Amino acid sequence: MPSVEIQYCVPCGHLDRALDTQRHLLEEFGQGLDGVRLKTGEGGIFTVDVNGDRVFDKKETPYDLDLITTAVAAYVEN
Repeated sequence: MPSVEIQYCVPCGHLDRALDTQRHLLEEFGQGLDGVRLKTGEGGIFTVDVNGDRVFDKKETPYDLDLITTAVAAYVEN
């Protein structure tokens, strides 16, 4: 089962976005995931990794929950 890690910038106030993303992924995929871990960071970071693979980075793409969900789904379905 895939494991998701969301790293978010604490000083930037990305906690709410990280929690929303975590909640959405758990609601969408439920027991199809091993877990969704939050990891604190700084420097504007907001990334999503699945099994160690970076599937989203806010520095490269504006925040898009649908895009993140689609990227995670590719791991859940395989």
